[in-house]
Amino acid sequence: MYCLPDYDIERFIEEDLPYGDLTTHLLGIGQQSGEISFSTRHETMLCCTEEAARLLEKCGCSITQQTPSGTLLGAGETFLKAIGSAQALHAGWKVAVNLLEYGSGIATRTAGIVKAARDINPCIAVLTTRKTFPGTKKLAIKAITAGGGLPHRLGLSETVLVFKQHTAFLGGLEPFLSLLADIRLKARETKIIVEAENHEEALLIAASGADIVQLDKIKGTELNATVKAIRAANPDIQISAAGGINEMNAAEFAATGIDIIVLSSVYFGKPSDIGVSIIPA
Repeated sequence: MYCLPDYDIERFIEEDLPYGDLTTHLLGIGQQSGEISFSTRHETMLCCTEEAARLLEKCGCSITQQTPSGTLLGAGETFLKAIGSAQALHAGWKVAVNLLEYGSGIATRTAGIVKAARDINPCIAVLTTRKTFPGTKKLAIKAITAGGGLPHRLGLSETVLVFKQHTAFLGGLEPFLSLLADIRLKARETKIIVEAENHEEALLIAASGADIVQLDKIKGTELNATVKAIRAANPDIQISAAGGINEMNAAEFAATGIDIIVLSSVYFGKPSDIGVSIIPA
């Protein structure tokens, strides 16, 4: 599984500890030995245990227990422990738990959606969008991977996804579709995804030679009817759905027969609740 590079870990430490820990210094406890342990307070899909461990090590701690990211734990389970001086433990404590809580929150939400969707359609893919908070993409991508998802697009450079905001410069959807064969010759190794906002657009795209038709904000009975019509028109095209998908309705979307769920909801929600204990050794 992907791990954040050292320069990110060091940046996180520097953000929280630019000039030392004033509290620990004033209390005169810095050189005393201690132990820190992290545990779940509810069912949690772990994420960023590797980064938390490396962060603690960079602060001067030694890791004594570490459970990998992507492990599903019940409530009350200890998954990461370290020993070190009070100075080292306090230096790494809050940054480590922040990484664990935010990363595991995203991973846990992702895992819930993956389970809900695959209980209905075991072959469906759950992919996440580029709507990450700026500066957090690496953590977000690790988290959704830990939860069983994958990124829909890592960025603009490696995918071809055509929106109406693109086709507006070409005179609309139909003029763009007339160019599709030429575009395919230029991007032979890249799948071409075209977004549809209604039933009629979806059928035009299905007949065009695109690899994937992405249905945006099409819901309920219309989505079911559109998926059936696309399958009848072009059994080989893949169908993705995007817009407003979350843990509450993922199963409903999966039941329509789509191949891919595209969502952003996993990025927004409560962090996981991680318990931390620091005691003298």
